[in-house]
Amino acid sequence: MWNVLSMNWALLLGVMFLMIGNGMQGTLLGVRGGLEGFSTGAMSIVMAAYFAGFLLGSQTVPDLIRRVGHVRVFAALGSLASACLVLFPVITTEWAWAVLRLLLGFCFCGVYIVAESWLNDTTTNETRGRALSLYLIAQSVGIVAAQGIFALGDPADFQLFVIVSVLVSLAFAPILLSATPMPPFESTKPMSFLALYRVSPLGFVGVFILGGVFAGLFGMTGVFGAARGLTSAEIALFVATIYVGGMVLQYPIGWASDRYDRRKLMVAASLLGAGASILGYSGAFGLPGLLLAGFVVGGVAMPLYGLLLAYTNDYLDRSDMASASARLLFVNGLGAIGGPLVTGWLMDRVGAGGFFLFIAMLLAAMALYAMWRMTRRPAYAGDESAPYVAVATAATPVTIGTLVEEWEEQIGADPAPGGSADAPERAA
Repeated sequence: MWNVLSMNWALLLGVMFLMIGNGMQGTLLGVRGGLEGFSTGAMSIVMAAYFAGFLLGSQTVPDLIRRVGHVRVFAALGSLASACLVLFPVITTEWAWAVLRLLLGFCFCGVYIVAESWLNDTTTNETRGRALSLYLIAQSVGIVAAQGIFALGDPADFQLFVIVSVLVSLAFAPILLSATPMPPFESTKPMSFLALYRVSPLGFVGVFILGGVFAGLFGMTGVFGAARGLTSAEIALFVATIYVGGMVLQYPIGWASDRYDRRKLMVAASLLGAGASILGYSGAFGLPGLLLAGFVVGGVAMPLYGLLLAYTNDYLDRSDMASASARLLFVNGLGAIGGPLVTGWLMDRVGAGGFFLFIAMLLAAMALYAMWRMTRRPAYAGDESAPYVAVATAATPVTIGTLVEEWEEQIGADPAPGGSADAPERAA
């Protein structure tokens, strides 16, 4: 672990700075929008624009990298992201913010792809799993630290936006000044939506639903906190608690997923998250109840993505894992775009509690669909199942490629039992 850290500390430090900047801007905009008098519906459009930009970036940035190279793409998108962050307090209209958030989503997707490509190229099969774990830790630490910085500032002032812009700018130095040559970027053409659905209806539908959960949970927390009347420090604590929950519960859920029927685990985790969301919706127990709800919901939502990927891979050949995972990433992005929009619509009609109500509805739908699928297909009976690997909420094509290599390494040279050739038959 220390050897991996010593080789990649500059990149991991840069990633942490990126996540501090990106994590703080989401919370900051949610609160600042309320101070500017933006409606909840308008803020939902602003927040959804980021996920639309991220999805656009995941589809177009790889081609851009192949044409002009990693360094140019990284420098250009980094400069654009830093400029966008400074412009938010200058141009205070809803549509300007939506355009800026769209650009930010595109830019952050691009810089993540470059950073992850570099990390993937500097690791071996023996160290890649540890490097990915350190990468996820750096992301989580950055987001949690961002909430602490946010709590110390005044969202009504200009300074926090300047700090975010500076942190993002500083994050580019470790990679741009690195002597390590940038790696070639390879991508896989994803399989069709219909073929993926036939292989794993639960994986397809579950990832789409989870996209809405992620986007609502991580795009509208600041808006929810402002509507709920929380202070900046309380909002920061609430957001941090969600991510801490995800970090704490990743391992036990991952451990259980490799030993028990994954569908039953999905049902249990989804129902637990739905119950915690109802607690948050009710407002019972005040701030402690809200923090408990955030911890549990974040704790089950984050591991569910890795759980769904592993479940889908149980029914795939090794040769199909990359293409299927890339398509699942796209499906997740489609669900993410609608998450803030529906959350904002519900909050306009039922109040701030609509934030938790939407998450409860989605997680309940996930549990019900998983239970229905259990009546349509027997439990996986292969000799070996695809291993569970933790996945960041903002996964990119490079992250998926790294995970596929991890799956292939752990599964071994033989194709996974129950490959894609007969998967459509078993999905019937």
